[in-house]
Amino acid sequence: MAKFRSLLFRDDTANIGRLSLPDDNVTLGVKYKMRSKPPILGKNPLIRSNSIIYNDVEIGDNFKTGHGVTIREKTDIGDNVLIGTNTIIEGQCSIGNDVSIQSNVYIPTNTIIEDYVFIGPCACFTNDKYPIRVDFDLKGPIIKRGASIGANSTFLSNIEIGEGAMVAAGAIVTMDVPEYFLAIGAPARIKPLPKYLKKLNKIN
Repeated sequence: MAKFRSLLFRDDTANIGRLSLPDDNVTLGVKYKMRSKPPILGKNPLIRSNSIIYNDVEIGDNFKTGHGVTIREKTDIGDNVLIGTNTIIEGQCSIGNDVSIQSNVYIPTNTIIEDYVFIGPCACFTNDKYPIRVDFDLKGPIIKRGASIGANSTFLSNIEIGEGAMVAAGAIVTMDVPEYFLAIGAPARIKPLPKYLKKLNKIN
């Protein structure tokens, strides 16, 4: 059976009867420290099996997951967001409205994703410039409004993807991508976007 652990609903407690959950292995509200607060969900969530949402998470309306999603503590998620199967959000992240994150995406601590962003399957973001070797202030990516991230792309820490920018599938991004530019290749080269691609995503 689905596991309900101190679940709260934003604005309207009547939502409890409209929560769509499978019958197996959904955990809402992992207590990671003393005095952590249960997650808050907006209207009409759909959370599929084997997903885990920690305490101190707040999620907007019309939230949907695939199977096996993990969302760690202190993450804020807006309205109309899709998180695909096996995606991991490591916590202390901000995700805007109308965002589509596909399956098998890794999002590290201290990541900011703005509105209307699309992230393709198996994209991997990092937040540690020198893993283990030196102390480093962990800085995930900043993905600005309306950017599109291709499948199997990889990002070094503290990268900013500009508004409306695109990252090609398989790119290895080692530097910031200006707004309405394209990152392509490994390591990625930065090129202007063709005129017909200079528009924001429509995700709803």
